Amino acid sequence: MYLTGIVGLLLTAIIAIIPPRIIGNMVDGIHGQTMTGKLLVIDLTLITVAALAQYATRYLWRNAIWGGAAKLEQLLRNRLFDHFMRMDRVFYQRYRTGDLMAHATNDLEAIQRVAGGGILEFADAIITGGTTLIAMMALIDWRLTLLAIIPFPFLALISWYLGHKIHKAFGASQEAFSRLNNKAQESISGIKVIKALGQEDADVADFNSQVDRTIKINRRVNRLDSLFDPMITLVISVSYIATIVLGGLFVVNHTITIGNLVSFISYLAMMVWPMFAVGMLFNTMERGNASYDRVMELLEQKTHIIDRQDGITTRPTGTLSYHVNRFDYPDDAGASLQRVDFDLPAGHTLGIVGRVGAGKSTIMKLILREFDNYEGTISFGGHDIKDYALDSYLPAIGYVPQESFLFSSNIFENIRFANPNATQAEVEAAAAKSDLAGQIAQLPAGYDTEVGEEGISLSGGQRQRLAIARALLISPELLILDDALSAVDAETETEILANLKAERANKTTVISAHRLSSVMNADEILVLNDGHVVERGNHAELMANDGWYHRMFIEQQLETQVRGGNGDGR
Repeated sequence: MYLTGIVGLLLTAIIAIIPPRIIGNMVDGIHGQTMTGKLLVIDLTLITVAALAQYATRYLWRNAIWGGAAKLEQLLRNRLFDHFMRMDRVFYQRYRTGDLMAHATNDLEAIQRVAGGGILEFADAIITGGTTLIAMMALIDWRLTLLAIIPFPFLALISWYLGHKIHKAFGASQEAFSRLNNKAQESISGIKVIKALGQEDADVADFNSQVDRTIKINRRVNRLDSLFDPMITLVISVSYIATIVLGGLFVVNHTITIGNLVSFISYLAMMVWPMFAVGMLFNTMERGNASYDRVMELLEQKTHIIDRQDGITTRPTGTLSYHVNRFDYPDDAGASLQRVDFDLPAGHTLGIVGRVGAGKSTIMKLILREFDNYEGTISFGGHDIKDYALDSYLPAIGYVPQESFLFSSNIFENIRFANPNATQAEVEAAAAKSDLAGQIAQLPAGYDTEVGEEGISLSGGQRQRLAIARALLISPELLILDDALSAVDAETETEILANLKAERANKTTVISAHRLSSVMNADEILVLNDGHVVERGNHAELMANDGWYHRMFIEQQLETQVRGGNGDGR
């Protein structure tokens, strides 16, 4: 496409040489009183044909170059989004959401401008400028041409200098936009918290402060950018002055005709755009380079989770064996898990309890392969989980965190997200298992009810049950509930757990919870403290030990009695 575009530019430049030469001949004919009506018609016809030909060739290069730029933008945008989908948790801890969105919007737009306008400016400056210079030297006078282009090297030198400055300034501008974009994203996402704490004015002040800093940085870019046009105008003015002075002398001395001078001035006017294009090219390229560097920095990041090309493609089933000697989070000096061992046969349920920060969710993250840098082995169905292809391993796991992400769609589509091909009956069955079907039936629009952004129109308990329904829809071999019943009342919790027990008689379940009633019927319960297993056994055995589990269970029972069993069961 770019080759076609360059050919179109070349044809446009060649055709553009014709009208000034014809006009010069017409001027000489009128001045010499040799112009006839027939010659006038021929000259005007040739100019009209040239104009129509230029129309066609301009369409050719515009369609090819801008179409090519759009395809390159599409390619890079798809590549970046695919990269986002493949990156691990470490990547998303390093880069904030607003920053990533700025890369995917402003930076890609700057790169697209290089792919479109930059290519046009580069090719047009060379082709149009080159062909015009050749015409000026060959058809008019080479001495006049050399004099007219003497200022051009200074233009290139100053453009290079300013372009280097713009590269640094625009990089800082894009970083400032990333920070501002992230601030806006965080404020909008956390608007409920901001309002609840009465921090609207403080947040607005912080946002305005970041806007002011961003504008200050952008002003430097604009100051540098504004130097290009006056510089080019100055060069053009010097060229015009030299042309008029020397060209006038040549006409007086009969070295060239007045028609030749008119043609030369027309050609010089045609050099205005190539000279502007040179300045714009340096500007566009440096802006694009700054953005390209930022995007490539993202694309060069490697995920720590290796998806083996020859990985096992069968769905894992059977015993989950977890033997981790030690695990440290990246950039964290302390150990998050130490000597955590358990074997969970198919059809059994494991409960994991402990204080906040004890390591419960960390165990789940390793099972989900969010991190692979642990000492030890985790196997599922007799195979190390690292030996499975991710597309075969992860779909066998249904994961429900405490705060599940809901999409800005209706209830039906949010449940069906786990399996886009699920039928209405399958979605309703999953909702019934999570004890949500009755409440959906009471809604005016039923399963077509819009949940709002991140499920804002639903209660915490409803969001958790919807997420459980989504996980159950795929009939996972391993179901992980990571404190996923914290927002429902005791009665609803009992109903959901009873449904799960009946539904998953031959499948494995892991339940992490702060409320011990969620795990009391598990086949085995692990009690964690600071990443260690300090107690283990079933409910009866742990109650007999008179340890942390026993004390916490009694406290929670008393608290439930005081509160009367009330909770968020809506």
